[in-house]
Amino acid sequence: MPYNRGVKDFAMRNQRRFSIEFKSQVIHDLLSGESSPAQLCRRYNISSSLLYHWKKQYRRGKFNSEPTDEAALRDRVEKLERLVGKLTLENEFLKKGLQSSLTQPRRNGRSSSNGGHSSVVSDGGAVS
Repeated sequence: MPYNRGVKDFAMRNQRRFSIEFKSQVIHDLLSGESSPAQLCRRYNISSSLLYHWKKQYRRGKFNSEPTDEAALRDRVEKLERLVGKLTLENEFLKKGLQSSLTQPRRNGRSSSNGGHSSVVSDGGAVS
């Protein structure tokens, strides 16, 4: 299939590369508020996703020779906030599952697998 390979080669040759100075200038224009994101995209013939990708890189210090401490800390805080959110959702899901298993009607005159002991669910977890 040499024809398909030629199309891929053609697309790869047309990929543009932008200098760090150019990216910094575009982001400076964006952050200064002089132009809207749509105006910048039209002016520089770039997509909005690329513009926001550059903005994210800029805030993380990727346009400098080495990332700043502030950018690294901001990145760490974002990761930890995502983790807290995920763990909170998992915790709520598990609490609801435990509560629903405790409130299910008894079958064959027996309670669930806790041996006839009742459990109370509190913020700290299950207490027998």
